[in-house]
Amino acid sequence: MILKTVQKWVAVLAITGCLAGCGINNVPTLEEKAKAQWAQVQNEYQRRADLIPNLVETVKGYAKQEQDTLVAVIEARAKATQMKIDATTITDPEKFKHFQDAQGQLGAALGRLISVSEQYPDLKSNQNFLSLQAQLEGTENRITVARRDYIGAVQAYNTEVRTFPGTLWAKMFWGAKVMQEFAAASGSDTAPKVKF
Repeated sequence: MILKTVQKWVAVLAITGCLAGCGINNVPTLEEKAKAQWAQVQNEYQRRADLIPNLVETVKGYAKQEQDTLVAVIEARAKATQMKIDATTITDPEKFKHFQDAQGQLGAALGRLISVSEQYPDLKSNQNFLSLQAQLEGTENRITVARRDYIGAVQAYNTEVRTFPGTLWAKMFWGAKVMQEFAAASGSDTAPKVKF
């Protein structure tokens, strides 16, 4: 009797050891890493959204006739920050594209705002504006890095859930779905025209 019990426990431990060594934990580990990278992307987008009101207020005092540009930035920020984002966004192509489009529109509106500032020498020399512009540029760089890290984490996760044996574990135990990656905005493959 004791021998049978010991044999059962040895068999259970052997099976557990085999499963632990065969990659069954890779799927949830890579999924959590990708989710953490996604959270960092959202964190950087939130940082940008938080800087925008200060930048708009600084520009507003100098560029009253550029009201359309200011309104476009404010509206794009509102649209980008009102979206409901959660962990399901990264596995839902439609939600992910909607999020990416909203962030792209906000980035484009900010670009127009920065270009408007070039028309106002007093604004360009204003310390608040220069500080906000530097913070915004830094934030855009941080967004780029966060997106790159997210893409790498998603690539590792998607590779795991699409290849053997990870695909077995993903389907049998985790119900894993492929995660979405960022795609370049349409027209980004064409160099911008510079006019002097």
